Amino acid sequence: MRILLVEDSNIVVRLLKHMLTQLLDCTVDVAPNLAVAKQLLGQNSYFAAVTDLNLPDAPHGESVELVLGSRTPCIVLTGSLDAKQRKRLLQLGIVDYVYKENRFSYEYVVKLISTLNRNRHTKVLVADDSRVSRNFVRNLLELHLFEVLEAEDGAKALEVLERESGIRLLIADYNMPGIDGFELILKVREKFAREEMVIIGLSNDTDETLSARFIKNGANDFLQKPFVHEEFHCRVSNTLESLEMIRKLWEQANLDYLTGVYNRRYFFDKVSPQAQQGGGFSIALMDIDFFKKVNDTHGHDIGDEVLKEFARRMKAAFGQHFTLARFGGEEFVVALKGLDSERAMTLMDGFRSKLAQVPFQFGELTLSLTVSIGVAEFAGDSLDNMMKRADLALYEAKTQGRNQTCIAS
Repeated sequence: MRILLVEDSNIVVRLLKHMLTQLLDCTVDVAPNLAVAKQLLGQNSYFAAVTDLNLPDAPHGESVELVLGSRTPCIVLTGSLDAKQRKRLLQLGIVDYVYKENRFSYEYVVKLISTLNRNRHTKVLVADDSRVSRNFVRNLLELHLFEVLEAEDGAKALEVLERESGIRLLIADYNMPGIDGFELILKVREKFAREEMVIIGLSNDTDETLSARFIKNGANDFLQKPFVHEEFHCRVSNTLESLEMIRKLWEQANLDYLTGVYNRRYFFDKVSPQAQQGGGFSIALMDIDFFKKVNDTHGHDIGDEVLKEFARRMKAAFGQHFTLARFGGEEFVVALKGLDSERAMTLMDGFRSKLAQVPFQFGELTLSLTVSIGVAEFAGDSLDNMMKRADLALYEAKTQGRNQTCIAS
């Protein structure tokens, strides 16, 4: 990531350059005046530019116009700003403006650039029946580099959510024909939990209860139209930061810290209801053969790498369709919804065979590893009992010489 810093103060340059390179791992080019900035912009492509509003050879914000003319996101530094200047800068399409006050101001600049980098990989869906309103919100979001999708009503929004994966933010207007904002949020929350997607409600209605009603229906925040640029960006940024924190807490509670697959607790919480739904259901319990020997011979660091690589291969084989988890140590499990024991046996034995054929490679170290698997089918009992039967089948696979797949009787 390459950043352009247009600033004539050596103190500001040293401070910002140090903070940017240390915290963002980026390259920073410095232009002390407009002439050098013009030269650098002609030579290089920049992810973003931070520019002083008033330079000796550009006292009226010419540097801002230069940066924006090169289609580079622009953050403005200024010692002072009146209402007329602020309005002009926002109309020009800057990312934001920051007052030169103290170290916290420059930390905010670094945070802004980090947020822009995150936004490049963040999908936002805007649902609003007003084309003018949608375009306005879209332009604001694209200034901050979001990937923006649109829907002209609630029904179309649901279609987009069904078709497009990875949408992290829904911005929904209240007054829409057919499915309005309230109903849309209720339907979205049936499918997407708070750690998966955040929602901001919008309305130009004067009903003072709308904000509370939106949030009670499952929205994270609410904005009354019309709103100013800064409030919109702050609300969006804060809401997505909350999503990140919620997501991290969720991952800490439900994912195995080493391999990134689900942990034992989440597996039981998610899979227990699936087992009761019928239509074929099996589980496969697996154990990496002679894993203790790997730790004893090559050390626990290599052992950890083996576990991570094994989990990666599991995710590649089963992650799109089935639920998988690490139960502890070298023991993993897959819930095979929709498969009886025979079909599960065929699938798992294919995975076992392929694993044995492709060695694990860690630098110059090559390890040929195998796995033993026990499969059990749902027979009207509990998930606990299924696990016990799969464990007996796994034990049978080991006693038969390992690198086997066995079905529980």
